[in-house]
Amino acid sequence: MKKGIHPDHHPVTIQDASTGTRFVTRSTATSATTARWTDGNRYPLIVVDVTSDSHPVYTGVQTIPDVAGRVERFRRRYPRSER
Repeated sequence: MKKGIHPDHHPVTIQDASTGTRFVTRSTATSATTARWTDGNRYPLIVVDVTSDSHPVYTGVQTIPDVAGRVERFRRRYPRSER
């Protein structure tokens, strides 16, 4: 890598806003708030809405839309004309 052209890449603590789960990763993002990690060091704390801990694809908790209800509603709204 060329020196001086890449942004600062440092460890940060990511926290899921809905579950409160935290993990440490590397990022170019920074924050004024910090959090102490299990190794005793303080890292910038970044709170995000969705992580792999709360996302439906990763947790296996997906909702299936009511397609049958939509089809019936469409058929009631637009009945087929008999020729």
